[in-house]
Amino acid sequence: MGKEEEKGKYLTEKKMPWIKGTKYLLDIMFYCGILVTASLPFSIRWIAEKLPGLIGHYEETVIIYFVLGISAEKLLLELRKIFKTVLAEDCFVKENVVSLQKMGNWSFFIALMAGVRSIVYMTIAMIVVIFVFLIAGLFSKVLSFVFEQAVAYKEETDWTI
Repeated sequence: MGKEEEKGKYLTEKKMPWIKGTKYLLDIMFYCGILVTASLPFSIRWIAEKLPGLIGHYEETVIIYFVLGISAEKLLLELRKIFKTVLAEDCFVKENVVSLQKMGNWSFFIALMAGVRSIVYMTIAMIVVIFVFLIAGLFSKVLSFVFEQAVAYKEETDWTI
């Protein structure tokens, strides 16, 4: 094995724990998100006992957070699809472009729903959530354009060989 091959392999081995660790964290977030979203009617009622102002908006709160939870799960599902291609060391594929586009759409939708939620019950934290998901949506859209160009270059190179 040449020095360049060793160097490339070493870098891959060095990066792989970070990639796998992030993938496991993503999986944990995905499955915990399912549990949290499913338990919303109970958990919001429990929280409302501690914050009496919330009980007046119980139904709206459950519905809005349920929609936010499902949207976040859809976003995480797309991110998990991308991580599968990263682990397979084949990330410049059309499917990732589509996933990044969908992630941008879901991020914008979450920002919109967080805005709707702010009408019912305004907090500073929700303003931060809106801002974060707007930025995430923009980054996802831009990354999808970058990946689309990379896929085009890769396909062109594959045809050349």
